[in-house]
Parts: sequence; structure tokens; C-alpha cells
Amino acid sequence: MRPVFLFLIVFFLILRSEAQTYSIVDSRAIKLYQEGEALTISRQYDQAIAKYQAAIAREGSFLEAYVKASQLMITQGRLVEAEKIALQGKGKLAGKNATPKNIADYGWLFSNLYLKQGKFTEAYRQFQEVDPLFDENFKRSIYYSQMKVQMDFLGTELGDVRSIKKEILPSPLNGFKLQYFPVLTADGGQILFTKRDGTGNFDKEDIFTAFADGDSSWTKPQSIAQTINSAFNEGTCTVTADGKILIYTSCDAPDSQGSCDLYIAYKVNGAWQRPTNMGAKVNSRSWDSQPSLSADGRVLFFSSNRRGGYGGNDIWYTVRQNDGSWTDAKNLGSIVNTPKDEISPFMFFNNEILFFASDGHQGFGGMDIFLSRVKNGEFQKPENLGLPINDHLDQVALFITAKKDYAYYTELTKEEEENDRSLLYRFKFPEEIYLGENLTVTEGKVFNSKTGQPIEATLSLVSLKNDSTLYQFQSDGKTGDFMMLYPETAVSGLYVEKKGFLPKIYNVERDKIQNVKDLKIELIPVASGEQFVFENVFFDFDKFDLKPASMTSLNRLFKFLQENPNVNILISGHTDNIGNQAYNQTLSLQRAKSVQTFLVMAGLHAGRVLVEGKGDKEPLVPNTSPENQALNRRITIQVL
Repeated sequence: MRPVFLFLIVFFLILRSEAQTYSIVDSRAIKLYQEGEALTISRQYDQAIAKYQAAIAREGSFLEAYVKASQLMITQGRLVEAEKIALQGKGKLAGKNATPKNIADYGWLFSNLYLKQGKFTEAYRQFQEVDPLFDENFKRSIYYSQMKVQMDFLGTELGDVRSIKKEILPSPLNGFKLQYFPVLTADGGQILFTKRDGTGNFDKEDIFTAFADGDSSWTKPQSIAQTINSAFNEGTCTVTADGKILIYTSCDAPDSQGSCDLYIAYKVNGAWQRPTNMGAKVNSRSWDSQPSLSADGRVLFFSSNRRGGYGGNDIWYTVRQNDGSWTDAKNLGSIVNTPKDEISPFMFFNNEILFFASDGHQGFGGMDIFLSRVKNGEFQKPENLGLPINDHLDQVALFITAKKDYAYYTELTKEEEENDRSLLYRFKFPEEIYLGENLTVTEGKVFNSKTGQPIEATLSLVSLKNDSTLYQFQSDGKTGDFMMLYPETAVSGLYVEKKGFLPKIYNVERDKIQNVKDLKIELIPVASGEQFVFENVFFDFDKFDLKPASMTSLNRLFKFLQENPNVNILISGHTDNIGNQAYNQTLSLQRAKSVQTFLVMAGLHAGRVLVEGKGDKEPLVPNTSPENQALNRRITIQVL
């Protein structure tokens, strides 16, 4: 039951429970009014309105009848008619029989009417004006309490209204009857959306896509792939930042677990593979829809009305394991979910902010867009995005680009013949809403250093502070192409790995690869005599104890040796030219031994790891500057 229905019914019951007095004495008009009340309780609203209007026709100064007729019209969504009859009644308040209670009733009426119309300033002012007139019994009701909370919320929000300018996406986009739920890749170069030709039973959903063609134009939308779109409905999709993993909703398919299920497809060597149902760990016998992948596809959020939640639709999540399987879906919890509905999640590209729509958190009316920030692994209290992003109507979903410049959304419109259309729009996202540090989106290629052939490798951006993976992507096996996101202030390492090849390791900040638009990465096949610089192994000045920030590289070297059990290595320590050669020789050997000790303590056979100290004998670059000296202080790994 909608809250407005509950409000009206209880409000009428409160009035009927009191010794009713009226602003008129005409018994026939009062009888018509009372018949209208009885019809209202039984939800025969049209008949009730007719009774109230008949009472007004008999006695034009019947203040209570105007109020009741207007309230029922609000319930039915007939806001223009409701305002007209409410204003007619308000014009009678100057009459001699009007009481403070009549004035309070009209204040309550117009407060609710203005809220439904989205006239929030008028609603707030009206409520503040008549609040002192409400009697104490009514002020103890839940309906007054809810209104008071709503008005206090408006009081804080009305002073912080942002300015946005929406713009419809240009042709050839928006060429269909219905297009909705837009999502984009991290570089903004590809848009995907759900397309439908109408609202009839035989008008099915498909996923369409278009590509950026210059700064402000797009290619003609096309079906995403024959392997994806089918005779069934495919819609409300999500893709990873690089556009290589797709998850979408399909309803009533033969292999469905329930009414609507989530399906996954992978792009391999430039082509979409046949999708598969995500299975019983993710899907249920209920409605499962509106997916949102984290940027690298390791976490999936979606909306479901399955059992075990807090209300109607809740936000759930599942995590992709190393073998590609997904964990049992879990409810996101009571911080985000409420006894009402939470839908259309969108995890922003930094994996730190979840957007979603809800009518269960304090809002402006209907569904509002909220965000919940992730701090120390926990979702925080949702924040309403405020006016005018939210208003009195339903706001269902937003998609915000990795660059934080535009928010994309769908807007329902009416054509002259009153047929619904849904069109794709965007607006500049307000800078006042903090979305975290900036992200740099770059691309590159991975290929075999010996043959020049592309390689399907794993690229991991890892925080060196806590050894946590920030992003993990795959390069394309056909082209070698990959995409990577770099947080602005992260202290991170980029690890490029492929079984059968030596790893390639970068220190992102020192190597300045954030802004390299086309990073060429050469992987060396594992072979005797081949070597690589073992980056991101840190020692304090003049010491050989491994610093905590070295753990990422150490763990990955151990993993490499486990995956290649026939590989033995030589660890070489190198220094710059500061200090005498004998001392540098000893220090470099001690540092190499520190790495050896870690590997042996982790479980590696000591016979597989040899060490040597090179001192300053083999500099990478001349020791002519502090930067060059830093490059020469290093550990190298050679395959024996």
C-alpha cells in the first residue's frame, strides 16, 4: 500500500473519531459528505469524489468537502484538478464559519499537494506557516512525524540546490522508441544501452551499442552481437571498464533459474563468446536484474527481490574467484537496504562509491538517487544527491564516466499522441559531489619480445602500501590491447604476467606510466639466461632489511617460481656509486640474500635460489643524478 493511501485512510479515521463539526449547517450537504467518507474508506474514490462535489454544489462554502475531494484527487495523481478544487476551497476560508482547524487542514492539504508537484519551496513555507495550528493529538501521529522529518530534510536541501543543464544525446543515438540504462567503457569510447521498439507484448528488449566518433558524435547503434541478442529479452547490462566482460538481464529464457536471471559473456580475441547463465549461486527463483560490475569485473552488484532481504528489492553482491567462478550472492546489508526498494546499483570506477535508487531512504518523493561511500571496507550511510538531480518523480539510475565529467541517464517523455518514449540524456556532474581522486585511463599493448606476437596477459595494478589489488585486466589475445586505470595519488606497481613468460614489473609513479597513452609492454619467454629487473623491492638507505612495501613483488616472485617448478634463479643485488666498492659489494649481496631468505621461508627449496652481489659494477644508467642513482639501486632476477 502506498504511503499516501495510508495517510488518507488514517487521516479520515482520525477525523471520524472526533466529534465532527462542520463549517456549514445544511444537513443534506453533510449527508453527501458523510457518504463520501464511507466510500473513501472502501477505496471507491471516484464515487467518493462525486459525493464531495455534490456536497459542494449544494453548499459552496463547505470547506471540509473541498479538502476531501482534493485529497482523493492527489491520491489518483490528478494534481491539476486537485489544485484547482483546493484553491476554490481556500478562497472560502475568509468566511465567518472558518476555524483555525480549517486553516490547518488546508495547510496540510497544500503541503502534501506541493510535495507531489515538486514545489518544494512552497511546500516548506506552507508547512512552517500552519505547523503551530495542528493540535497535539495529530502531532503525535506517525503521519505528522513523517511529514516533519520530510520538511526538516527540505529545510537543509533547499539551501544547496545545484545547477545542472541536461542535454539529449545526439543522433544517430535515440533513434528507437525506447532506449534506457546507458553504460559506457572507462575511456568513454563505447556506449551500451537497452533498446525496445515499443511497450507491446511482442516488443522485446535487446542490447545495442555505439562508438564515439570524434568529440561529440556517435556511430549508428548496432546490435551488440548475434551471440548475445536472441529471441528472448536481453537488457539492463553492465560491462567492465575495458568492455571485455558483459553481464546482462534476460527474462523467461529456457535455462532461467527464475523470472529474470543474470547472464555473463566474455569478449575473447575481439569477439563476444556465447553467454551463460550465472547459475544458482548468483541467480534465484525470484527477480534478479540491473547488474553493475566493478571496473575490473571482480565484484558484481545487482538488485533482487529474493528471500532473505530487508524489503521489496534489495542490493546484493557476488565476487569473482581466481578460477572465474562466483561466490554465493550476499545481501549488501541494512546500511544500504531498507524495508522498501533499492534498485539499479552502479559502482563507480574507483570502487569506492556505490550509487543506487531507493524510496526507503529520506528523499524528495518516489525513487531518489543516493550514494554510499566505502571506507575501510564498509558501506557508509547513504547520501541523497540532492536537487535538481532528484525531484518529486522517480529517478531510476545514473552512470557517471571515469573522468567524472558527465552523468548519463534516461528520461521518459510524452509525444503529442501521448505515447511514452524513453531517451538518453547526460549532464555535467556537479563538482561539489566528491567522487574521490582523479583517475587516468590509458591503453597499451602486450606482446612477445621475441616474435612480436600479441599476448593475452594479466595486468594487475597493486597498492604497494597494503598489497591490495586496485584493478586487474586482461590484454586481448588477438591484438594485445589492454586498458588500465590509475588513481591519481596511489603508490602502486603494475604487474604484467603470463605463464611461460618472465613478469614485467613497473613502479607506476617512478616510471611515470600513468599518462603513457600507448604503453608497449614486451614479455620475455622463460629461458636460461633471460633476466628482468625485480622492481618494487625497497630497502632503507644503507640497510638490507626488506621494507613492508616490498611484499607485493616478493609474493609474486614466489608465485612465479611455483608456476614454473623447473626454473631456478640467480638473485643479483646492485647499488649506486655512493660509498667504496667493497662496502657496496657487501651491501648488495646482503640485499640479495634478504630476498632469498623470504623465498625460502615461504616454502621454496633453497637449492633453487642463488645469490650474488654486484655492488656498483653494472649500472643501468650513468650515476650522474639522484634519479639515475635510484634506478641503479636494484635487484635483478636471472633464469639459470
